[in-house]
Amino acid sequence: MRKTEAVYYAETYHPIQAGSIDGTDTLPHDSAVYRSWLCSSAALYDPSGDPKLIGDPYCTLFVARLSHLTTEDTLRQAMSKYGRVKKLRLVRHIVTGASRGYAFVEFETEREMRRAYKEAHHSLVDDYEIIVDYNRQQLMPGWIPRRLGGGFGGKKESGQLRFGGRERPFRAPIRIPYDDLEKLGIPPIPEGRYMSRHQDPSPPRRKRSSVDREEGTRRRSVDREVNIRKSNLVDKDDRFHKRPMDGDYHSSKRISDESAQHHLSRGSRDREEVTHRKSSDREESMPKSSHVDKEESFRKRSMDREDRTFKRSAVETEEFHRSRRSVDMEKRSHKRSSRDRDDRSHKRHKSRHRERSTSYDRS
Repeated sequence: MRKTEAVYYAETYHPIQAGSIDGTDTLPHDSAVYRSWLCSSAALYDPSGDPKLIGDPYCTLFVARLSHLTTEDTLRQAMSKYGRVKKLRLVRHIVTGASRGYAFVEFETEREMRRAYKEAHHSLVDDYEIIVDYNRQQLMPGWIPRRLGGGFGGKKESGQLRFGGRERPFRAPIRIPYDDLEKLGIPPIPEGRYMSRHQDPSPPRRKRSSVDREEGTRRRSVDREVNIRKSNLVDKDDRFHKRPMDGDYHSSKRISDESAQHHLSRGSRDREEVTHRKSSDREESMPKSSHVDKEESFRKRSMDREDRTFKRSAVETEEFHRSRRSVDMEKRSHKRSSRDRDDRSHKRHKSRHRERSTSYDRS
């Protein structure tokens, strides 16, 4: 990353630093910066004294650059794409009631607020490109609002730009006056830990106490146990077969998407059970016999099996000899035909030779 593309964002608010493009100014360059510096030094502004601040600041999102025609319903519908909206306050003029172009949206959870913080930035609402930020009034130390000369907004034409926010970060400074910044109480510049313009700063997280951590750990452990118990019940239902009252065993034959091998093994077990059940039914239907009768039946079955094997071997042997004889006959016929063909060719050759010799003698 080149030095010209390196930026950093303000973690605490200082009016003189916010009025500098690289965060190294030590003197206020306009009257608004001077006014905000006086308010900050004399502690004339209390962020928690606003009676309209209701809700969880870690779940609240600041939305700016709205159209003056945008209503609460339109903004709620646009923000509902990122999470459940709990409260919404569109700031209006105290006299005319017209929209001031910015609003505060509170979500149900901090995760939903972070999703909207990441995805809703530079999105379109009523054909206006909006910007979003976290609730800096309550979460950023030393915050001074725009009406007192602070904030992070401003236009270039007015000459009262403010830097260090999400939309207009500080540039990486060339020279850093460490001593002067320390005297003014300006936080040190994160040299060597700069970010790119394409990286978004993360909003502050809620500081959790030991009681909250223990409660979260206990809740996660309980949820984990419940999930394990549910998974064990599902596995038992898939593993064991249901048995009706009449003693007949039927498999459920469920196909598990997670393991095809388990399905195949279960199918083989089902087939074995069916075969065993059929054989047991056949034995029960047959009349009971003594031990001698069982031996006699076994001997008869073995003799029948030997007779069938002998007959099969005799048939196979006869077929083998028949095929062998046919092959031998083909070979003999082929030899005979070849011998006859040779004899005929030899006789033809002798007759031609005799004719030639007779014609030579006459000449």
